[in-house]
Amino acid sequence: MPLFRSCPTLLTATFGLLLTAACNQQPPPVQQKAPESPDRSNRPGPDLSALRDSNAVRILTAYGKEHPETELLFRTSMGDVKVRLFEDTPLHRASFLLLANKGYFDETVFYRVEKGFVVQGGNSDHRTIRLGKYHIPPEISQRHFHRRGALGMARYDDEKNPGQLSSSHDFYFTVGQKLNAQQAQSIAGRKLTPEQLKVYATEGGAPALDGKYTVFGEVTEGMDVVEKINQVPVDPYNWPKQDVSMKVEVLK
Repeated sequence: MPLFRSCPTLLTATFGLLLTAACNQQPPPVQQKAPESPDRSNRPGPDLSALRDSNAVRILTAYGKEHPETELLFRTSMGDVKVRLFEDTPLHRASFLLLANKGYFDETVFYRVEKGFVVQGGNSDHRTIRLGKYHIPPEISQRHFHRRGALGMARYDDEKNPGQLSSSHDFYFTVGQKLNAQQAQSIAGRKLTPEQLKVYATEGGAPALDGKYTVFGEVTEGMDVVEKINQVPVDPYNWPKQDVSMKVEVLK
């Protein structure tokens, strides 16, 4: 379906404003393709088109128990990225595993690049796999924060989404910047621990997102690829001028 619609949003690190993802235009033609992978849409598991808010928790809870995997490989058109999913965000983990196993992400691109902030993906105009309209209850934890390499799930703004429900498929990798303790705490969405302040100062990240979006995983290898994607040329809507596609494989 075309991306002429309202899309999940993230706070901007600089101004603290809600910024709509680049979904009010046609994406440019695909000029780069990730490595081919076999069709997985007919693999065993719940019917993606049948997922709704009314049944998502039940279905994802059951799927997560059947699939304990936590490691994934993103084969992007700019290189490989390995990711570990957190076990204490079970609904987000199960949803991401389900979509990956069904091949959903293989038809999507990284459609929003905010330099020095995030790269966001999980949608495109080229999808053929139908996905039901569902959201994921927040699993926001003090343990997980938006350090460089954090994997989080986007969501709609508070006015449309007072329960802070996550999108089912629009995810992002955090890039961010290094910030001293005062800078990090001044823009953070919650009180930061001394350890978190140290990480933001030495590694970098996006503390403005803390406490507002669910972090459910982290990059374990290939952060240099994420940073390369974060530097691609973009149009005025932050959409990459050349599509950055992906194939996502569940490893173990």
